[in-house]
Amino acid sequence: MNNAEMKPLTSKELDYLVDCISNESTLAKHCAATAAAITNPAVQQSLLGMMHKHEQHMDRLVQSLQQHQSLAVSPSH
Repeated sequence: MNNAEMKPLTSKELDYLVDCISNESTLAKHCAATAAAITNPAVQQSLLGMMHKHEQHMDRLVQSLQQHQSLAVSPSH
């Protein structure tokens, strides 16, 4: 979808995206911390894979916010 077809996000949608980014960040950090504490290499690899997936999700959410940034309504002064 290009910028011409996108509509500005509502404040509720923005709040939801911010919560999702925060959740993905927390999950990635938990996976990294747990992987560092685990001695089983297979489990460690699995956790690191999940960490990367959460980081990818977070990046995708941030990109969505950046795409909508140009649509944000500027307050008039």
